[in-house]
Amino acid sequence: GIRDTSVTGVQTCALPISQNLLVLHTSIPTKTVKEFLAFARARQGEINYGSSGAGSTPHLSAELFQYMTGIKLVHVPYKGSGAGMVALLSGEISMYFANIPVAIQHVRNGRLRPVALSGTRRNPAVPGIPTLSESGLVGFDVTSWFGIAAPAKTPRAIVDQLNGAIVRAVNTPDLRARFLDQGAEPVGNSPEQYTAFIEREIAKWAKVIKAAGIKAQ
Repeated sequence: GIRDTSVTGVQTCALPISQNLLVLHTSIPTKTVKEFLAFARARQGEINYGSSGAGSTPHLSAELFQYMTGIKLVHVPYKGSGAGMVALLSGEISMYFANIPVAIQHVRNGRLRPVALSGTRRNPAVPGIPTLSESGLVGFDVTSWFGIAAPAKTPRAIVDQLNGAIVRAVNTPDLRARFLDQGAEPVGNSPEQYTAFIEREIAKWAKVIKAAGIKAQ
């Protein structure tokens, strides 16, 4: 379980934030959240979903999905998202809450079926795909995020210098375009905003982790 919910490092900046995308193997005959829930409820404990490991955002997304819907799925953890995608593409598992950049090419070439997004708004990289919240799971909000942190007690002047350089880089047109094409949202916020964001994430996920009985591995 979670032992320490404090943020002890010096946060500099969040980089891209990306939603997860609920994708299915094409053998699953459902196209919407409503259809999939009906399909899963008729097969409680029979449908396998993959993740990139215990406690990863694909795992937590699926646990929150089960928590909010009451369906029972079987977790199959893999050593990384690449292995999980291979398993999904081969039909070894049936569903995956994949980070958009991981799944986007397989969705575009029709090898995976996208059902819904895990964030609060639609993403132009996967046009026409609704969010889980607008599909009936009101309040469902999961994002994968990446950032940079400096060691505690790093002088503020250095933190500000790093933050400024990172924000400028994230906001260059070329880098922004690359992020957006892959379904990721460039951020580039302040140290205070990033710290507050991390604290909100810890508080939110502590509840789900406790309810699901997830243990560190």
